[in-house]
Amino acid sequence: MRIINPYVEVPEIDGAQLLRNIEKAGRTCYKSEARITPESHIPFIEMIMKSGHHSMFEHEKVTARIICDRGVSHEIVRHRLAAYSQESTRYCNYAGEKFGKEITVIRPFFFEANTEENIGRRIAWETAMENAELGYFDLLDNGASAQEARSVLPNSLKTEIVVTYNLREWRHFFTLRAAKAAHPQMQQIAIPLLLWFKDNLAPLFDDVDYNRDFDTTNYAKVVVMGGDQ
Repeated sequence: MRIINPYVEVPEIDGAQLLRNIEKAGRTCYKSEARITPESHIPFIEMIMKSGHHSMFEHEKVTARIICDRGVSHEIVRHRLAAYSQESTRYCNYAGEKFGKEITVIRPFFFEANTEENIGRRIAWETAMENAELGYFDLLDNGASAQEARSVLPNSLKTEIVVTYNLREWRHFFTLRAAKAAHPQMQQIAIPLLLWFKDNLAPLFDDVDYNRDFDTTNYAKVVVMGGDQ
């Protein structure tokens, strides 16, 4: 059994160009294309954010690959204005060489602090994961198919899900998933990803708040992959 931390892969993007594309589309409404300058997209975006004309943000999208546990992925796919491609436990047989003949699970960060209570919880979780792996491979050894054996796989099982949202849906996603009320492992992914959006697409995400009390040492890593999306 392999235990890993969650992380997110994002593309190299030209955020300013995405916002210029939105401006170009949006100015069609006002027939004010003549007012476009190299920097006019910033006040234009701020104006439509303030006016609530957020349908403009649907003209551009960003794709991310999220590596998380199955439980978190179930929350991600609740967002319907989206395209998803997810690692399938029907077709992936973790007894295969390419999977190292083991299952991979996501470490629950909230069991990591070395308190007396957490040591017991961490041992209980690791035991449960090991038992799930044993049960999975026992089923395969007894002739079950991968899609049948998956019935014993845990919510902590690592999954990869490629997520494409338009920029309006990303705003909605972060409003819900980076909030204090969100599941801790969802915040672990959503907050650092939101910060990447804030850095690359300012000012479009400037007004989206997040749980600032979340321990930054538990943030999932955001990895920028080469090449535009």
